[in-house]
Amino acid sequence: MKKYDVIIIGAGIAGLYAAMNIPKSKKVLVVCKDIPWECNTFYAQGGIVTALDENDISSHVEDTMVAGAYHNDPEAVEIMSRTSLETTKDIIDRGMAFDTDEEGHLLFTKEAAHSADRIIHAGGDATGRYMHHFMMLQNQHKLQPNVLVYDLLIENGKCFGVKALVKYQPETFLADDVIIASGGIGSLYAYNTNSRTVSSDIHGICVEKGIELADMEMMQFHPTVFVKTPFARKLLLTEALRGEGAHVVSEDGRRFLFDYDERGELASRDIVSRAIFDHKRQTGQETYLDFSMFEADWFANRFPNITRTFAGLGYEFPKDRVPISPAFHYAVGGIKSDLNGCVEGIEGLYVIGEAASTGVHGANRLASNSLLEGMVFAKRAVTHLLNKDQNNNLITPIFDKVYRNIVHHEKDRVYKHKLRKIMWDEVGIIRTKKGLLEAKNCIYDMKNREIGRLLELRLNTASAIVEAALKRKKSLGTHYIEK
Repeated sequence: MKKYDVIIIGAGIAGLYAAMNIPKSKKVLVVCKDIPWECNTFYAQGGIVTALDENDISSHVEDTMVAGAYHNDPEAVEIMSRTSLETTKDIIDRGMAFDTDEEGHLLFTKEAAHSADRIIHAGGDATGRYMHHFMMLQNQHKLQPNVLVYDLLIENGKCFGVKALVKYQPETFLADDVIIASGGIGSLYAYNTNSRTVSSDIHGICVEKGIELADMEMMQFHPTVFVKTPFARKLLLTEALRGEGAHVVSEDGRRFLFDYDERGELASRDIVSRAIFDHKRQTGQETYLDFSMFEADWFANRFPNITRTFAGLGYEFPKDRVPISPAFHYAVGGIKSDLNGCVEGIEGLYVIGEAASTGVHGANRLASNSLLEGMVFAKRAVTHLLNKDQNNNLITPIFDKVYRNIVHHEKDRVYKHKLRKIMWDEVGIIRTKKGLLEAKNCIYDMKNREIGRLLELRLNTASAIVEAALKRKKSLGTHYIEK
């Protein structure tokens, strides 16, 4: 049994930036479920938002609030935008290289629902990959891969550590503080853009422990995804493509999005996703992303990752258009936290990044705010953690609960696919009360079967999403319900 000052669950941008801000004198353990780069940060393409200056903060706040259907916490949004001036400068000063012009000035782009060009990027369309690599090199603490957390050690309102499988062997790790940075819930859906490791285990533990989840009905679907692959994680086509001028078209080349919103391709993600979904439902036609307006060399330089990936599938960009569909992309809701990342009622437990619900995103996340949120609230959580009084006289309880079938039961794979299908069909882009009740009954049935621990945790989270969707009777943001 090992003891640390801080355990960080997750090695994406939130977890790594938290680690970067904790002094080397502290005994810190960063754990991740698989190899470190198998996380959503690594797959983030478009970029990271930064307020351009003090004068741009109010505009960025308003854009975020509009996209979030004013369901956001205004204080949280203000904090995120204002702090971006500090965090962006910090990582650039530390050596993070974003794309620049020939004179060395940062290149800014626009994405849907932004009123200004305030998104910086790296490697063209590989921002997450570049930032993740940079932060991995900056991390001065122990990082242990292949650690699967299956329980939080909580008693009398205090978190004492975690139970985890390390290379399939159960171990207990104790800590004064635990920071959850485990990401979202993507693997619950049949079509998603997420890393295979993002499966909502920690959310499921929180349901079990009575820790509050907030806005779980608010699940964001990305409108432009290539889904014609055999893998669960589908291929994202970044919002920056539409920001630069790519068109969404029907089979006959018509830009039908303007039938749904006057902003067309630059409407917010929830509107564009529903429009594409509804257009296919009404016409039975494929929808395409058209790049033909771009010059070939410029496109290859601006979007090298997409160009290379799709060339391997036989597409020649920007000449060829590509069929697209919405797919699950981002958990807007999550484990409820305050503005310092603290989990209410549990001493020594923090949550940051996509796993958290800070109130920043409201009912729908504004494009490229996710990487920024991860950094801003990681910094705030660490600042709070380092400045609080530690009670070192607490006696660590004995946590001796025995778990059978931690990894999986023989039928778990069948149930997992059944869950992913019903979440996509009934708890997806367009919902009905009838469909939500069908999903609720299906989840309840599976929870009462002989199942493994990890599937049980997924079902806990799925149940929380369905219950939240049933409680919200009217459409709002990403939650769209038909009669």
